[in-house]
Amino acid sequence: MSSTDNTYRWKTLDSDLNRVSRVESATMFVSRPLVGVGMSLLLIGLAALAAGMVTTQGSLYVVVAAAFGAYMALNIGANDVANNMGPAVGAKALSMMGAIAIAAICESAGALLAGGDVVSTISKGIVSPASFASPEAFIVAMLAALLSAAIWVNLATWIGAPVSTTHSVVGGVLGAGVAAAGFSAVSWSTMGAIAASWVISPFMGGVIAALMLAFINLAIVYRPQRIEAARTWVPALIGVMTAAFTGYLAIKGLSHVADIGVGTALAIALPLGLIAGIISRPLIRVQSQGLPDEEKSLNALFRLPLVVSAALLSFAHGANDVANAVGPLAAIVGTDASGLVSGQVAIPLWVMVIGAAGISFGLILFGPKLIRMVGNQITKLNPMRAYCVALSAAVTVIAASWLGLPVSSTHIAIGGIFGVGFYREWHAERRVRRLKKTRRRDRTMAQEERRRRKLVRRSHFLTIIAAWLITVPAAALLSAATSLILSQLL
Repeated sequence: MSSTDNTYRWKTLDSDLNRVSRVESATMFVSRPLVGVGMSLLLIGLAALAAGMVTTQGSLYVVVAAAFGAYMALNIGANDVANNMGPAVGAKALSMMGAIAIAAICESAGALLAGGDVVSTISKGIVSPASFASPEAFIVAMLAALLSAAIWVNLATWIGAPVSTTHSVVGGVLGAGVAAAGFSAVSWSTMGAIAASWVISPFMGGVIAALMLAFINLAIVYRPQRIEAARTWVPALIGVMTAAFTGYLAIKGLSHVADIGVGTALAIALPLGLIAGIISRPLIRVQSQGLPDEEKSLNALFRLPLVVSAALLSFAHGANDVANAVGPLAAIVGTDASGLVSGQVAIPLWVMVIGAAGISFGLILFGPKLIRMVGNQITKLNPMRAYCVALSAAVTVIAASWLGLPVSSTHIAIGGIFGVGFYREWHAERRVRRLKKTRRRDRTMAQEERRRRKLVRRSHFLTIIAAWLITVPAAALLSAATSLILSQLL
C-alpha cells in the first residue's frame, strides 16, 4: 500500500472522528437542559412519594399537593434567588458557582431554622376560609393556587423576567377563591394594598439605592484622597449594613418564630451596627494599605461586605419566601388530616424540607440564567453599586414595615438595580450639560460617553415592568381555570 493511500485513509479517519466529536458536542448541548428537567421531575416524584409514606391516610390530595409544592419551590429557587445573588455575581465579587453554593446553604438554613412554625393558609388574608363550601373545595382551591403560581413563575423564568413569587401566590389564591366562592369572598381592600406594593416597592428600593450611591460618590469616590476617605466611611457603611440586615432578618425571618416589631428589631440592630463599625475600622485600614488612590481600588474594600450582605439576604429570603411553596401545602395537609378548614396551620418538618430542598435544587439547576440577567444585563454593576442595591433592600424593608406599607422583596431588589442605573444616567447627562461651554473636543467626548452609556437596558426594563403588572391577573386566570379542571379530576 502506498504512502499516499495511507495518508488519505488517515485524513478520512480524522474527518470522520471530527464529525463524531461534533455530533457528540451537539448532543450534549441539546440534552443539557433535559438534565435539569429530569432532576426536577425526580425531586417532584420523591416529594410525592415522601408525602404518601409520611401521611397515615396516604391521601391523594396530599400526594398531589406535595408534588405541586416541590414544583413551586423549584421555581422559587430558579427565579427569586437571582435577586439576592445577581448583583454580587454581576459585580464579580462572587463566581457563579460560589454564589450558587452560598445561596443554596443560606436559603436552606433560612427555610429550616427560621421558616416559621405557623403560616396563614390563605396568603395575605385575601379569601376567608369560611367562604368555601367544604374542606374539599378549599383543598382544590389551594392546589389550583399552588400549581398556577408555579406555572406562572416558570414562564417568567423562561422569558427572563424576575417576578414576585408572593404576588404569584396571591394571584393564585385570588383566582381559586373567586372560582370557588365568588367575588364577594375576596378582601378587596387587601388586594388594593398588594397592588399598591407594585409601585411602592421598586420606587422605594430605587430611590434608596440611588441615594446610597450618590452618598458614596460624594463622600469617597470624588474626594481628592479616596483611600483616606474610604478608611473613614467604609467602616461606617459596614456598621449601617450590619444594623440594617439585623433588622431585616428580625422582621422578615425571625418574626416567624418570635414576636418582633420594628422597635424591637431596631433596639437589637443599632448596637450591633455600632459594634461592627468599630471593629471593622482597623480591618479596613489594614486592607487598604498599599492600594493606589484610584476608584478601582475602592471596589476591593466593598467586596467582602457585599458577599456577606448577599448571604444574609438569601437567609432572610429562605425564611420568608419558603412559605409561598409550603404554606398552601401545609394548609392542605392540615385540612385533609382534620377535616376542618383553619386560618392557620402548623407546618410539619417534612413539608419544610420539601420547600428547602426545592428552592436549593431550583437554584442549582435553573438559577444561573436569572442570576446573569439580574447581575449583568440590566445595568453594569461593580461592588460599590451592588452594595448599594443590597443595602437598599434591607433598609427599604425596615422603612416599609415601620410605615406599615406592603412591599415585595423581589421588586425592591430589582428597583434598587434600576435606581443605580438611572442615577448613573442622570449623572452622565448632568456632566454633559456642564461641559456645553467647554472645548468642542471635551463636549464631543462627553456626548459620546452619554450615548455609549445608556446605562439601563430599556428592553429588560419594559419586560420586567410588564411581567410585574400582569403577575397577579395572569396567576389568577390560570388558577381559576386550573380550579375548574381539578374539581372535575379529583
